[in-house]
Amino acid sequence: MRLLIVEDERELAESLRRGLIAEGYTVDVAHDGNIGLELATSEGYQAVILDLMLPRLNGYQVCSRLRELGVSTPVLVLTAKDGEYDEAEALDTGADDYLTKPFSYVVLLARVRALLRRGGEPRPALLKVGDLIVDQARRVCSRGSIPITLTAKQFSVLACLARRANTVVSKAEILDEVWDAAYDGDLNIVEVYIRALRRRIDVPFGLLSIETIRGAGYRLVDANA
Repeated sequence: MRLLIVEDERELAESLRRGLIAEGYTVDVAHDGNIGLELATSEGYQAVILDLMLPRLNGYQVCSRLRELGVSTPVLVLTAKDGEYDEAEALDTGADDYLTKPFSYVVLLARVRALLRRGGEPRPALLKVGDLIVDQARRVCSRGSIPITLTAKQFSVLACLARRANTVVSKAEILDEVWDAAYDGDLNIVEVYIRALRRRIDVPFGLLSIETIRGAGYRLVDANA
């Protein structure tokens, strides 16, 4: 497994590099955003560990440009910025996970493993299920021409279902893909987000596109079919 670290704190980057190599990964390092973007778009990495406060091109810009270019490599943001708006912006620009400094190395490894488990599948920019459109590059959705406002987490749950439209997706699978590896709360948090999604994408339109498959999970279908 080949990883890319984009981190301008050289001692931290080297420490991470040595630790990940000891775990059996192949690791490259970039110390500014431009070089990180160039490597991430030209080399075959399985995951990117990305700082936000980078010289030349910041982490938000790197992540956004990767998604605009159709690069689906999972991105773990590793940063000292611990505000909820910072995290929301990172996720909205295409990051898959977010970890603040100082951090537990054990947790970092767990999150990298989680990204690798669910990463690597093709991630087309636009997903369409009937008239429901999920734009993964811009992280927005609409029903036909009518935009639908979602939180970052709601969008991630919807995208998880849309990538496997017409297929039953279990709560555990949604939890594994959308929440980080360190989450140890109630599995029923998924139900909370499913209900919230229905209120946004179905109820205003008199539709039911997220089906509950009792004992198995949820399935996103074309409600107009």
